Amino acid sequence: MGGTAVIVVAAGSGKRFGSEVPKQYLVLNGAPVIRHCVQAFNDHPGIDIVQPVIRMTDLDDLTAALDGLVYAPAVEGSDERQDSVRNGLAALVEMQPDHVLIHDGARPMVSFGMLDRILAALETSSAVIPAIPVVDTLKRTDSDGTVIDTVNRENLWRAQTPQGFRYTDLSVAHVEAMGRALTDDAAVMEAAGHSVRIIQGDENNIKVTSPEDLVRLEMIMNPTEPSEPKSDKPMFRVGSGYDVHRTQPGTEIILGGISIPSDVSLMGHSDADVALHAITDAILGAIAQGDIGSHFPPSDECWRGASSDQFLAHACALMSDAGYALGNIDLTVICEHPKVGPHRDAIRAKIAETVGVSADFVSVKATTTEKLGFTGRGEGIAADATVLVQRID
Repeated sequence: MGGTAVIVVAAGSGKRFGSEVPKQYLVLNGAPVIRHCVQAFNDHPGIDIVQPVIRMTDLDDLTAALDGLVYAPAVEGSDERQDSVRNGLAALVEMQPDHVLIHDGARPMVSFGMLDRILAALETSSAVIPAIPVVDTLKRTDSDGTVIDTVNRENLWRAQTPQGFRYTDLSVAHVEAMGRALTDDAAVMEAAGHSVRIIQGDENNIKVTSPEDLVRLEMIMNPTEPSEPKSDKPMFRVGSGYDVHRTQPGTEIILGGISIPSDVSLMGHSDADVALHAITDAILGAIAQGDIGSHFPPSDECWRGASSDQFLAHACALMSDAGYALGNIDLTVICEHPKVGPHRDAIRAKIAETVGVSADFVSVKATTTEKLGFTGRGEGIAADATVLVQRID
């Protein structure tokens, strides 16, 4: 008849796993472990038949696990893996497949890519196994766990399943190996004098041997997806603001919401708080909402003499409506007089209170122009502000 058959060896009792339910029937990602691998074999076009080998006392469990899938009637397995495989080979004698794959029923993640590589290699080889090169340092110990020596890992591989063979060659080799304890079917073929070819395995092709393996497989099958962005708006935006006010005779300057005694004041339609105006413009710029003049035009008499913290609070409200929160403020005041240093902390605290952040996020600096320009001559005061806003929606 020809074709390719798969023997799924699933006759284990689960005693070493520590579960009353054999590990091949434990639920993984919503389905029994054995179902995942049989499903993969059913779906691959290069596989013609799947032959389960089980303990017949588990037949009801198998039937439930593979409901809706296509497979040959299960045959009795054994406590010894070699005996189970030999029984599976015997069940395929009438079919006489060209090739047979032997797979552990406790390895649920069988990738199509690995199956493709195995089937392609079987076109020219009588025995093919997937394997992973050993990359960790290997130590040999005595019975007490003391290291005896370090094993050279060069050309060492970790064998996986499914392992692929020419059906006739493997059947004969298994008969010849009766009575000898060999660890896998590749070893059976080696004992019979056949060469075994290695193809690249799959790190995710994990055999379930402990509860931790189920946890690891769940994580592989359900990788954490990056959360959908809550908005297509940028996470961070930066704004800058600059303002200038001319000086005039007076008794105080309002700077950052703080009254500073002075022999001059600042001219303006409102309280002429150059610092708060610069910060307001910086926030409006960060959220692309124009400038302070477009929201509070000097032609509007209702803003004559108004306290500038109203302007700043309005800009913060627009920022919040746009889905952003203030990150930090960096303010520089440019003037010869008054001296800002003695009032720095009070200005920081007032600005922080107005915008609703800690003073730790507000920087206030002052500088001069070395007597140059209008600020150097005392004709006016300038302020430059930069703000960072962060998306919150």
